[in-house]
Amino acid sequence: MRRLGPSLRDAWRLAAPYWRSDERGRGLLLLAAVVGLNLSTVGLDVLISYWNREFFNSIQERDEAAFFDLLLWGRRTESGPMPGFVWIAAVYVGVAVYAVYLQQALQIRWRRWMTREYLDGWLADRAYYRIALTDAGTDNPDQRIAEDLRMFVDETLDLGLGLMRSVLTLASFVVVLWGLSGALEVLGVSVPGYMVWVALLYAAAGTWLTHLIGRRLIGLNFVRQRAEADFRYALVRFRDNVEGVALHAGEAGEKRGLLDRFGVLTGNWWEIMVATKRLMLFTTTYGQAAVVFPFLVAAPRYFSGAIPLGGLTQTADAFSQVQVSLSWFVDKYRNLAEWRATVQRLAGFQDAIAAARAAAAGGAGPRAEQGQGPDLAFEGLTLALPDGRVLVEDASARVSPGEAVLVTGPSGTGKSTLFRAAAGIWPFGAGRIRLPAGARALFLPQRPYLPLGTLRRALCYPAEAAAVPDEAARAALRDAGLGHLESRLDQEDAWDRRLSGGEQQRVALARALLLKPDWLFLDEATASLDPEGEAAFYASLRERLPDATMVSIAHRPAVAEYHNRALRLRDRKLVEAKA
Repeated sequence: MRRLGPSLRDAWRLAAPYWRSDERGRGLLLLAAVVGLNLSTVGLDVLISYWNREFFNSIQERDEAAFFDLLLWGRRTESGPMPGFVWIAAVYVGVAVYAVYLQQALQIRWRRWMTREYLDGWLADRAYYRIALTDAGTDNPDQRIAEDLRMFVDETLDLGLGLMRSVLTLASFVVVLWGLSGALEVLGVSVPGYMVWVALLYAAAGTWLTHLIGRRLIGLNFVRQRAEADFRYALVRFRDNVEGVALHAGEAGEKRGLLDRFGVLTGNWWEIMVATKRLMLFTTTYGQAAVVFPFLVAAPRYFSGAIPLGGLTQTADAFSQVQVSLSWFVDKYRNLAEWRATVQRLAGFQDAIAAARAAAAGGAGPRAEQGQGPDLAFEGLTLALPDGRVLVEDASARVSPGEAVLVTGPSGTGKSTLFRAAAGIWPFGAGRIRLPAGARALFLPQRPYLPLGTLRRALCYPAEAAAVPDEAARAALRDAGLGHLESRLDQEDAWDRRLSGGEQQRVALARALLLKPDWLFLDEATASLDPEGEAAFYASLRERLPDATMVSIAHRPAVAEYHNRALRLRDRKLVEAKA
C-alpha cells in the first residue's frame, strides 16, 4: 500500500502513549491474555488438523470404533494420544469466547483513556476555541473524538491481532505442509515442499492484484467519514434551531441544504460501491478458487497412493491455512483502507490541537495577564479577525473597580471581540490586557450558554450545582423573574430550546445573582427583554451586586442611564464618550 509508512508512524504516535501511561499495567495484562488465547487457538487449529487426518482415515478404513472414539473420548493413534472432538471443541469454544471478551475489555479501557486524553488536549489552553475560529483542517471534532477514536482502537486491535495470528498460523502450518507436500519434479529438478511454494505464489499474486484494484478505497473512505459527519452535524443543527426554522418557514431551504449534504454522501457512496464491486469481484473469485485449489495440487499424490484420504484432507487444510495466512492483506484490504483514513483524521486532529496549544503557549495574539492593581487595563491593544482584518488598532483604556461602563459603536466594529480579549480568549491581534488582581469575572453574552442537564446546573454554571444551597437557587430564580420555574429546578430538559430568549437571559441574571462576581461583562445581555424587563434586570444587578464592576455592550439608548461612563468604538479606535 503506497505511503503506508507514514500511516504506520502516525498510528504508532497515536497508540504509544497509552502503553506508556499509568494504565499500561492492566492494558499489558489484558493484551498478554488476549495474545495467549489467540496463540492457543492456533495450537488448537494444528491439533484439529491432525485430528481431521485420523478421523478421515477411520472413515476410509471403515473403522467404526476409531470413528466414535475420535468423536467422543479419544484414542491413541500413530501420532500419539488424540483427544475426542467433543473435548477439543469444548476447549476451543472457551478459548474463543474469552479471547473476544478480554479483547473487548481492552478496547473499552484503551478507548476510555484516549477519549480522556483527547478531551484534555482539546479543552486545555482553549485549543477548541482557536481550532473553531480557524477551522484548521479539523472538521467535526465531535466525530473524531466519539467515532474515530472508537474505530481506531477497535480496528488497531482487530488488525494487529489478526496479523499476529496469521503469522503464527503461517509458521505453524508451513511446517505441517512442508512435511506433507513431498517433492515435485519440475524440468528434471526436484522441488521439496512444493505446495508451500505454490501457496506463496498464489497469495503474492492475490495481494498485488488486490492492492492494484482496491487502492482507491483509501481516499474514498476518508471522504466518506467527513461526509457522514457533515450530514449528521447538519441534522443536529437543524434540531437545535427548530423554532428559528419554523418562524421563517424555512423548511424548503433546510430540506435543500440537508439533501445537498446527503447528495455529497451518496455520490461518495456510489464511488465506494463501484470500487468495492471491483475489489469483491476479484477477492471473492480468489477465495472461491482457494477452496478447491489445494485439493487440485494435492490430488496427484492421493491418486498415486502416496497419501491416504486423511492425508489428503490434512494437506488441503494445511494448504488453506498457509494460503489464508499469506492472504491476510487480501482479506483485510477494506478494513485497512478504513483504518488508514481513521488514522489520518486522528493524526490531523492531534496536530491541530498541538498547534493551537503551542500558539497559546507562545503568546500569539493579545497577551492577557494578571495585573498588580485592581483595574482592568487595555494597553496598545490591536484586535484582528482570523483572516487578518483589523477591528481595533492600538487602543488603550482603563476600567476601575465599582464603575459601570457602557461600550458602544456600530455593529461589526469589534465590541464583542473586545470582551473576548478581556476574557483572555481572543488569539488574534497584539497588545496587552492587564486583568484585575484576584477578581472574579462573569461574562453574560446575548445568548447565554445553558449546559445539558438540570435547570439547577444551568443556573449555577460554571460552578458545581451541588455547592449552591437550594434556597439560594430558588431565590435567584424569583429575583430574576423566573419564580414559575422553582418547581422544575432539578428537572432535566433541553433548556436552551425549552426557554424563550428572554427567559434564557433571565437565567443568566439569576446566575450572576448566585455567583456574585466582582466584574460583570454584559454583551447585549438584555436584548431579548422588553424595556420594563431590561430596567428590572439592571436594577436587580445594581441592588444585589452593588460593589460589582459592570461593563456592558448595548445598542439601546435607555441602557446608558444605568452606567456612569461610556467607551465608543469607531474607525478602529476606542475613545471616551458620553454615557
